[in-house]
Amino acid sequence: MATHDNSFRSETFNARLLQEFYDSYDEELEMELDDLRFKDNGEPQEEGDKAFRRRYFRELLHLQGELVKMQDWVMRTGHRIVILFEGRDAAGKGGVIKRITQRLNPRTCRVAALPAPNDREKTQWYFQRYIAHLPAAGEIVMFDRSWYNRAGVERVMGFCNEAEVEEFYRSVPEFEKMLTRSGIQIVKYWFSITDEEQELRFLSRIHDPLKQWKLSPMDLESRRRWEDYTEAKEEMLERTHIPEAPWWVVQGVDKKRARLNCISHLLQQVPYEESESKTIMLPTRERHEDYRRAPVPEDMVVPEKY
Repeated sequence: MATHDNSFRSETFNARLLQEFYDSYDEELEMELDDLRFKDNGEPQEEGDKAFRRRYFRELLHLQGELVKMQDWVMRTGHRIVILFEGRDAAGKGGVIKRITQRLNPRTCRVAALPAPNDREKTQWYFQRYIAHLPAAGEIVMFDRSWYNRAGVERVMGFCNEAEVEEFYRSVPEFEKMLTRSGIQIVKYWFSITDEEQELRFLSRIHDPLKQWKLSPMDLESRRRWEDYTEAKEEMLERTHIPEAPWWVVQGVDKKRARLNCISHLLQQVPYEESESKTIMLPTRERHEDYRRAPVPEDMVVPEKY
């Protein structure tokens, strides 16, 4: 009986690892991989799985269309938005950011993912290096981890002392109130996953050569210090949940549902209105009798292997 239970758990675990592999790639490639899986195994997916995947892609495309409308409104009105994405390692922040930016104009919607501070930045006012990335009129900036590093990874890993943490907690509400008074809208998301789900996602990265680069020594150490991160996260949410910039918690165990829920919620936070689409006319190409297109030298042509 025990052997049967272990075998079942192993099969379930392997199936989840495989799903994690497929889920880590872009939407178009994800659909192609799923088609290949169907053909290779010769066994259809469960009807419920296929129905949800169809609904997921349909809803995602609809929400991405709304994001385009939202960006048009932001550009037209000069609105400024800052979106903070926080959560444990492998919580799914990067996945939702990728889906939000996938069809938006990168000139006005950009991602700020700052590396560890250098020696000079360590001597600056803590918020100083983040200020340079704040949006101008008509821009959206998403922080893939933000100034809340101080309350999380820096505190847990011992990169700052408790006095610096307390100063952060005194300063950050005033800092965010100052930003909102200046006209910047702040939306803060915390992606929540379970202990078991993080373990599975880390193992997926370990066993997938295409994703091993995502694992850093810091990630592995964060796994060991799960309970310390929990304590730090709970205090952070309690002390920095202010009316001007409240926290919103996204349940992230199911990645696809988390993406849809987060994007749908984000759209509800912005009072955008759809504008009339301008009629675009393709101009007629000018043609001249003496125009000739020079042939490309054979040694410059990329071989057509596919």
